[in-house]
Amino acid sequence: QVQLVESGGGLVQPGGSLRLSCAASGSIFSINPMGWYRQAPGKQRELVATITNGGTTNYADSVKGRFTISRDNAKDTVFLQMNSLKPEDTAVYYCNARGRGYYGDYFVSWGQGTQVTVSS
Repeated sequence: QVQLVESGGGLVQPGGSLRLSCAASGSIFSINPMGWYRQAPGKQRELVATITNGGTTNYADSVKGRFTISRDNAKDTVFLQMNSLKPEDTAVYYCNARGRGYYGDYFVSWGQGTQVTVSS
């Protein structure tokens, strides 16, 4: 079983920045990819960004140029640097990891979510 623990959410004014972190632990052989999703009230969960273990990134159009995803493969940790935040970025942000455990089992794990609120 793989656990994901997120941190870094909070309240920020429009134009501000936040950095989210997510650390994976458990029976992990490889994780590919890791990513962030978000869910705003009354809306479906949507992809924010993903990153492969080789460093290939993918972003939602709405965050391109403002958010940067990165990862530390040695620590099974993924980060999301969020700059120029807008009120429409307000949501619960969820970390996601997909990969294989030591026994070859495939896993898909989600974090508990961290609230990001952008408001003046």
